[in-house]
Amino acid sequence: MITTMALLKAHKGFTRAEFIDYYEHHHVPLILSLAPAPAYYARNYLPETADSEFDVLTHMRFADEAARQKWLALVLADGSGAAEDEARFLDRSRTRSWVVEEHVS
Repeated sequence: MITTMALLKAHKGFTRAEFIDYYEHHHVPLILSLAPAPAYYARNYLPETADSEFDVLTHMRFADEAARQKWLALVLADGSGAAEDEARFLDRSRTRSWVVEEHVS
């Protein structure tokens, strides 16, 4: 399995509830309409604090690197609308993403 983690920050002006609502009811359906769902796709909303650097940890797992690359190609394709949608609710300059080595017990 290939695991990806991304830390994301909401645009200023979004309340926590508005951010979660937009992500869950607009962005996730858009992404799932563009490409098959990863083997695992979870959004972990971080506790709200005054100095919070990030608002959500997105966790995805793919069967292998080829599946991840195919998914990315579909989601990031010109005209997919994914980047434009992210620009509506995320501060994309703050996004941090990694492919990680996951160990499960």
